[in-house]
Amino acid sequence: MTPAINKPLPEIDAQATGGVKFTANAFLGKSVVLYFYPKDNTPGCTTEAMQFRDRHKDFVKAGAIVFGVSRDNMVSHDKFKQALELPFELIADTEEKLCHMFGVVKNKIMYGKKVKGIERSTFLIAPNGILVGEWRGIKVAGHVDEVLKAVKGLKKEAA
Repeated sequence: MTPAINKPLPEIDAQATGGVKFTANAFLGKSVVLYFYPKDNTPGCTTEAMQFRDRHKDFVKAGAIVFGVSRDNMVSHDKFKQALELPFELIADTEEKLCHMFGVVKNKIMYGKKVKGIERSTFLIAPNGILVGEWRGIKVAGHVDEVLKAVKGLKKEAA
């Protein structure tokens, strides 16, 4: 069941790099950006991660925590994070629990074959734990700025 906009998140329990445990209530008081991407070390995912990295200080200043999510394992995430010097954690969703919860697993055609893949998507959770924004099937170019603008809008509302 995909979380509904303007509703609290269902119970979540996921492991991230850096020994961080991600739960629905772990980051109350801060905005949370969850961006789902298909795979570590692929061109589009690398570009997206670097864009979140390059704007990370702006997200922190706006009161947000950023998490990348893919089906890759922790070893892959650690290497990806280190290679790109990512200042945020990556959630290893190897069992696709979060991917299915947020409805980002889609059938895709790759090289003429049907495969299950992750639809590049981002979700914004307000400081009160309510899902307030979602972007699905996004293009990398300009996306990070759009998410940052939404995060800044949340900060203004809270002020």
